[in-house]
Amino acid sequence: MVFSSATFLFYFFPVFLILYYVLPWKNPVLLVASLVFYAWGEPRFVPLLMFSAVLNYGVGYAMSRFAAQKKALLWFGIAANLIFLMYYKYIGFFVSVLNEAVSLFSSPIKLPEVILPLGISFFTFQGVSYLIDVYRGDVGAQKSFWNFAMYKAMFPQLIAGPIVRYKQIAHEVDHRDITNARVLAGLQQFIIGLAQKVLIANTVALPADSIFAVPPDQLSTTSAWIGIACYSIQILYDFAGYSNMAIGIGHMIGFSYPPNFNRPYSSTSVTEFWRRWHISLSSWFRDYLYIPLGGNRISAARTYVNLAMVFLLCGLWHGAAWTFIIWGAWHGVLLVIERMGLGRLLERMPQTIAQIYTLLVVMIGWVFFRANDVPYALRFLEVMFGKASADATHPWQMDFGPAAAVALLAGVLIATWRFPEEKVKGRDVRPRMRTVMSSMPLRVAGAVSAFVLCVASLAAGTYNPFIYFRF
Repeated sequence: MVFSSATFLFYFFPVFLILYYVLPWKNPVLLVASLVFYAWGEPRFVPLLMFSAVLNYGVGYAMSRFAAQKKALLWFGIAANLIFLMYYKYIGFFVSVLNEAVSLFSSPIKLPEVILPLGISFFTFQGVSYLIDVYRGDVGAQKSFWNFAMYKAMFPQLIAGPIVRYKQIAHEVDHRDITNARVLAGLQQFIIGLAQKVLIANTVALPADSIFAVPPDQLSTTSAWIGIACYSIQILYDFAGYSNMAIGIGHMIGFSYPPNFNRPYSSTSVTEFWRRWHISLSSWFRDYLYIPLGGNRISAARTYVNLAMVFLLCGLWHGAAWTFIIWGAWHGVLLVIERMGLGRLLERMPQTIAQIYTLLVVMIGWVFFRANDVPYALRFLEVMFGKASADATHPWQMDFGPAAAVALLAGVLIATWRFPEEKVKGRDVRPRMRTVMSSMPLRVAGAVSAFVLCVASLAAGTYNPFIYFRF
């Protein structure tokens, strides 16, 4: 079940909200609804999700009771979380690499098919951050298992984020204020996310998928650029749209989820891009890996190694494939180069030039992120930069119609326009209630119009899955 489906919009979500607002047992209602939501797509992995809740609750509670064994318990909890993630997400990849390495000396290792559970990367990172925060004393261990299970299973952010750390909402687990203004603001943010997903991401996804399904030797340079431009807008509005819907639902039920996107394509450096893109993930790596490794406090060389390591792991977090590893390495190298001096040069450049540079290198990285394998990505890049085959036969007009052109143009303008007063760092997206209420008629009219357009598009049976569900 996805947020942008008729099942969710007209059945699951309204029924859930009615029960949630009417019944006094907020946390049990949210827990049951979350398990139903998860079971809708992955019933076989509900026990795994609950086992993750039991594991992290138990280790966290034990750390609060047995101070002498606190460090050992922490490492046990982290190891247990990562073992499950490694098995379900990476065992097949690592075994295939091993088989290739020893193919001349031994027969290949055969494994049964391993199905990737929905959201395992997200709820694993939630568990690890909870244990580390309890160990550091940043938050107290949750005493109630059912409250903790509700946090772990909370459906708005369970499958594709944002990664909500327990300490960010600990005070709201036991008590939360739900006002009419906050519900309205949350509904508005939900509809904005729905429009981003349905009206922009879904529309440009069709030419992106069509072009990336064609062998690169059949593509012209124009086709390749249209394909990666559409994919760049698709992945932004697909994931930012989901995040806005999740944050909006959070507000409607009394939770303040952290911001996850802050117009990353308006960045003037890759460093700034990562302050704006998938903020909950980049900040997670910063706080729980980069800084513990020493961050930038030890030496320049160590800083470069730390950056490279973090982004290699960031690539691997997104998927068990060489394409994701190269994508992570590409961003790591770019960040190191900016640290070595390019960043200062970009600051002195005209803003437009710096932004074009950032968009270009980010789009090059997206080629690896989208391609099925490395040879395809490399040949696609060659075509992008003018080395198209003389036998290129695939006409871009076949895939890129007026609707896609309008969605692409709108997506680019909204994503890249920089406002003079805009701050570089991710800003708090908690709605300002007074502002929301001050222009109520206009906002309501806009929200209703956007929702009607989204429903009409969904009724037409448009492309609708979320990209980040696969991670």
